[in-house]
Amino acid sequence: MLNLLKKSFNNECPNCNKGKVFQTKVFFFSPKYSKMNKFCASCHHKFQKEPGFFVGAMYVSYALGIAEVLATFFVLGLFFEKTFDLRMLPIIATVIVLLTFFNVRFSRMIWMYLFKN
Repeated sequence: MLNLLKKSFNNECPNCNKGKVFQTKVFFFSPKYSKMNKFCASCHHKFQKEPGFFVGAMYVSYALGIAEVLATFFVLGLFFEKTFDLRMLPIIATVIVLLTFFNVRFSRMIWMYLFKN
């Protein structure tokens, strides 16, 4: 499991682990939407198996977003006296916005690794 996460973070092809899935070298925290390669440069594996293949990655992205919101909430709970302080909302919203592109890319990588065969 940890090996799969490492390969996902390294933007490696799920088939050969040599080629790159996304065209940009900066995989995470890129301010623009990076395009995916259609095929792996090494093994010519097709990344999008069928039209609409990555619709399921939206659910993975949603789960990542919820996990990030909960983690941010619990960390912020250490710094605020009340259980839920309204001053937490802008911080949580900022975290969601900053990690949006990360979630899109990482959820697609997770989805491809789930259905790599």
